[in-house]
Amino acid sequence: MEHIIFVISAPSGTGKTTIQKILKNELKDIDIITTFTTRKPRPGEENGIDYIFVDEKEFKEMIKKDKFAEWSIVYGNYYGTPKEKIEENLKNKKKTLLVIDIQGGLKIKKKFPSVYLIGILPPSLKEQEKRLRKRNDMTEEEIKKRLLIAKKERKYILKYYHSRLINKDIRTTVEKIKKIILNN
Repeated sequence: MEHIIFVISAPSGTGKTTIQKILKNELKDIDIITTFTTRKPRPGEENGIDYIFVDEKEFKEMIKKDKFAEWSIVYGNYYGTPKEKIEENLKNKKKTLLVIDIQGGLKIKKKFPSVYLIGILPPSLKEQEKRLRKRNDMTEEEIKKRLLIAKKERKYILKYYHSRLINKDIRTTVEKIKKIILNN
């Protein structure tokens, strides 16, 4: 079966945002859909590139208007995947990539059963913790919460995702993802 929709999911601190940026530059024939969020931009993030940043009122209005293929509250912020573009790409048989959290990936799989799920895992919990701390934008309590949730997310990736990659080296991980997308 040829897959049209691909989802990349990963626990917090695993490198999915960096992977997404590289793939946007290197996979010109793939439509990488930008997610909406209510969280504040991190340093270096651009509206419309990394995420589409909106306030909670606007996000809730979009929910009412059924604008999302899936949406979730993650770490106190709303995240949503715009539905219209996915449907248009399916109709036109254009390969589409979503970089979303694990609960979002599983919701997309329910709506679009032919989706191909790619899970990214950190080399170790210690490395994941190091990456989270390096961001320097979370309290100790937030870091511990994310690491605890990551243990649950890891189980979902191992159980439900088609491919599981350990992100030891960003370049190697990106090449493996490109191969999966281009060959499925």
